[in-house]
Amino acid sequence: MTWPHQVGVLPREADCFQDRATARELGHGADGNGSEALYQVLVGLGGVGKTQLAAHHARALWQTAQLDLLVWVTAATRDAVVTGYAQAAAEILGADPARPESAARSFLAWLEPKPAGKRRWLVVLDDLADPADLRNLWPPASDHGRTLVTTRRRDAALTGHGRRLVPMGLFTEDEAAAYLTTSLAAHDRHEPADQLLGLADDLGHLPLALSQAVAYLTDVDLDCATYRRRLCDRARSLSDALPDPSGLPDDQATTVAAAWSLSVECADHLPPAGLARPMLQLASMLDPNGIPIAVLTSPPALDHLSRHRSSGPEHTDAVEITAPDATQALRALHRLSLIDHTPDSPHHTVRVHQLLQRAIRDRLPAGQHDRLARTAADALIAAWPEVERDTTLAQALRASTEALTLHAEDALYRPDTHPALIRTGLSLGEAGQVAAALHHMKHVARATHHQLSPDHPDTLTARSHLGSWQGATGDAAGAATAFEELFTDLERVLGPDHPDTLVSRGKLAYWRGEAGDAAGAAAAFEELLTDRVRVLGPDHPDTLITRGNLAFLRGEAGDAAGAATAFEELLTDRVRILGPDHPDTLCTRGNHASWRGKAGDAAGAATAFEELLTDLERVLGPDHADTLCTRGNLASWRGEAGDAAGAATAFEELLTDLERVLGPEHPATLSTRGNLAYWQGEAGDTAGAATAFAELLTDLERVLGPDDPDTLGTRNDLAYWRGRRRWRLITNRIRSVIRGE
Repeated sequence: MTWPHQVGVLPREADCFQDRATARELGHGADGNGSEALYQVLVGLGGVGKTQLAAHHARALWQTAQLDLLVWVTAATRDAVVTGYAQAAAEILGADPARPESAARSFLAWLEPKPAGKRRWLVVLDDLADPADLRNLWPPASDHGRTLVTTRRRDAALTGHGRRLVPMGLFTEDEAAAYLTTSLAAHDRHEPADQLLGLADDLGHLPLALSQAVAYLTDVDLDCATYRRRLCDRARSLSDALPDPSGLPDDQATTVAAAWSLSVECADHLPPAGLARPMLQLASMLDPNGIPIAVLTSPPALDHLSRHRSSGPEHTDAVEITAPDATQALRALHRLSLIDHTPDSPHHTVRVHQLLQRAIRDRLPAGQHDRLARTAADALIAAWPEVERDTTLAQALRASTEALTLHAEDALYRPDTHPALIRTGLSLGEAGQVAAALHHMKHVARATHHQLSPDHPDTLTARSHLGSWQGATGDAAGAATAFEELFTDLERVLGPDHPDTLVSRGKLAYWRGEAGDAAGAAAAFEELLTDRVRVLGPDHPDTLITRGNLAFLRGEAGDAAGAATAFEELLTDRVRILGPDHPDTLCTRGNHASWRGKAGDAAGAATAFEELLTDLERVLGPDHADTLCTRGNLASWRGEAGDAAGAATAFEELLTDLERVLGPEHPATLSTRGNLAYWQGEAGDTAGAATAFAELLTDLERVLGPDDPDTLGTRNDLAYWRGRRRWRLITNRIRSVIRGE
């Protein structure tokens, strides 16, 4: 026997192999306490390059003479591990390979630490499929030996007892770009850098997918831009955009599309048996970057798991599936590295690689695909709170709706428009993203018209939402025209007394007033109020909304005191009918406070907004758009009551929160910067106000354009910073539109 000695064949190093941070982590080999780990378990999703990295690590140790013995074992089954150990025993000890169990035990005994004759060894157990396969087969702990395991499993059995889990993720953006550049250059192919970055993003930075994409590009002779269009074509499956098994690069054994099938099958056998696959199918429809747990444990999700549970003798369809069962199914998928399940992050609990999602969707029959899309939309609606107190949850729900629309938009309009599409637009608007809400509803309105019919109730509903957001973005005249056309169609299709027809009359009147015809709007609301009382009764919510709009227009016409009185009377009725914490009641309190201030009682308005803010924070949460809006109104009326310095401080604090919640370029954030500048000047800092308005003007010209009304107004504010109050009213007016008052 000569030393050093190698047992088993290391996989060939891939062309253009990328040295990664994980390789250096393996090289250091320290555990959590700073000591060198005797066992390292390299774990990650299939296709991230675990085998290549393990081979690179082993080859580096071997070539630098740090090993006397290197044993490479493919550990897909227990028999394969035993056979690998037996082969090592045969080569080192002369054991009989025909008695593999005995030979394997002899090899493990040889690895045990000895007082003398120490040999430095590394045993690599590649692609371990089941931790149970290593029961009584783990190499012994030794100061001169190390064990490296690669696996997709994240079971507890792979941690503890000196075993260190080394997570292996995707390529970074730089690693992916470098790999694509180098690999294509080897074939004398050169592509624009932006296209390579886009391709890396399209493939989710998955090493296996990138290598197979390079092979496909080369074999089919496609440029990167054409390939990306083909990859994004939803009419094609993932396998259509990757090489067939006979053309795989780097001695790869399977395509990306098939790389995860065994893991899915294994997860589906873990308890609760039969739930992992349907759970992964549901998750494949939603946002890969984070799905809220409330969606995947909602009643529609549980019903889906029950109806599509894999058949087997150990369970029947009659067994009720519970939320804990669904969570356990997620844990099964997590154990196989098919998803990342992080219970401590309730709004982004589940993350799934985008190519795995596509591979799962590709396997669904057409009918099941569309039914699953509707189920996913049902689950989103079931998890969507009526009042969005948590902005992070709302963002996650909108992101999943967007992903679902990308994967299966047609299904969301058959047999009718799914409520999730309308809810997304409302959520965007309630978050203050009125331009995004308008863009979304334009798309929904066009789609309903095309998918259903011009007179379908869903088409008419979408047009109503579209008109509202058109007005909320500042186009009051356009909104009035839209509602005039909608009212004509609704009266023809549904009749003059239908609730939807009456709603459109109210919105038409409101936007006429916003467009400058306050007298005409007031007259229209008076007529509408009469009809609503006749058709719906005096306590109907729509009747109350009409009273609010009529009160608002009274104030706009110059009767601020009359508006305040009308809102006070409306508030009494809303508390009686809806309760003190209903959003419409809270909105009425805000309107009452505003008109109270405009009628001359600035201090009273400030006090009322302070009390309202306390209740909004309790009911809606501190980051809700209504809460943030009320903070702005409170600050303004504090300033109007004489505390300019306090107003400036309040706007400064509000600006910090708006930048965090909505972003620095959101209209409400920019509006608050204008308010802050104004009150800085009112507090005596004229130079600071001028500087702030100059900086704001630069950003408005970039974000909104030089001819936008807000940009033009700010240019005026910069020259005559004390001449305008419009900034202090914008946010409140937008919120009033959303609430319908």
